[in-house]
Amino acid sequence: MEIVNNGVKTFEDSGYVSIDKWNDEKTAKLAEHYKAILELIGEDPDREGLVDTPVRVAKAIQFLTKGYGIEPKDILKSAIFREDYKQMVIVKDIEIYSMCEHHMIPFYGKAHVAYIPNKYITGLSKIAHVVEAYARRLQVQERLTMQIRDCLQETLDPMGVAVVIEASHMCMQMRGVQKQNSVTTTSAFTGAFLRETKTREEFIHLIASRLH
Repeated sequence: MEIVNNGVKTFEDSGYVSIDKWNDEKTAKLAEHYKAILELIGEDPDREGLVDTPVRVAKAIQFLTKGYGIEPKDILKSAIFREDYKQMVIVKDIEIYSMCEHHMIPFYGKAHVAYIPNKYITGLSKIAHVVEAYARRLQVQERLTMQIRDCLQETLDPMGVAVVIEASHMCMQMRGVQKQNSVTTTSAFTGAFLRETKTREEFIHLIASRLH
């Protein structure tokens, strides 16, 4: 069952509650622009199938860019623990859904993130939340890779950070060159991962392995 109350949509099914929030003023302004876009491309925004589309898209774009309202460093700071562990910590296959800032068309893939603690560790889910916070903005893959790396390095001060992202870009698949099977890989390293070839190779080997 769907319930709407003061801009908060709640879906209830079998005891599970999911809440979707949006800003009413921003939604209204965005919807006006999306209605104008429909008209400009030759559509009739008043026909049955499109009557509610401007509002739907206005809400969707707020969700897709919700990372602007999140400070990723605060996510890590909310779960920092002192621990005498000095080996590699890897969270791999983190799903990414972002939007290319050049055409506002999605790109999607996976991020693999590792760090070597220096007295402090963070909650594993926080790393995935950091990836999500940066991905839910207008992005380029290269910047996204470096932002994740720098966030971990500056917040945790570890002995090294490694980030690899593999992604497919719909701006290359749906338009332009139209190459559906191309994958873009970017990487960024600090500390031990940058200085020590053996450490970097171990990381690459582990993210390529299927240990589970």
